[in-house]
Amino acid sequence: MTELLSPETRGPLLDPLFDNGWTMVDDRDAITKTFIFEDFVHAFGWMTQVAIFAEKWNHHPEWCNVYRTVEVTLATHDVGGISALDAKLARKMDSLV
Repeated sequence: MTELLSPETRGPLLDPLFDNGWTMVDDRDAITKTFIFEDFVHAFGWMTQVAIFAEKWNHHPEWCNVYRTVEVTLATHDVGGISALDAKLARKMDSLV
C-alpha cells in the first residue's frame, strides 16, 4: 500500500529532485516542474513515453501541455500528499528528457 512520505524519508527522496528543478507546490503537499522542449512534437513524444510508465505503475500525473511546454504536478491523491510513487515518476520524467 502506498503511504505518505514521512519526514525522515522526504529529504533523501525529494532533495535530489529539488536539485533538478522540482519545487514544492505552495498550497498543497505536491511537487511541480515545468519542462520545455524543442517543439510540440518533442513535448508530446515525451508525454507519450511518460504515459506508458504512469499506466504501468498506475500513478498518473496532473499535467498541462501548451505547445512546447509541459507543466507537471505530482501528488498521490489516495494518501493526500507526496508518496514514493511521486518521487519515482519524477525521476523517470527527468530521465526521459
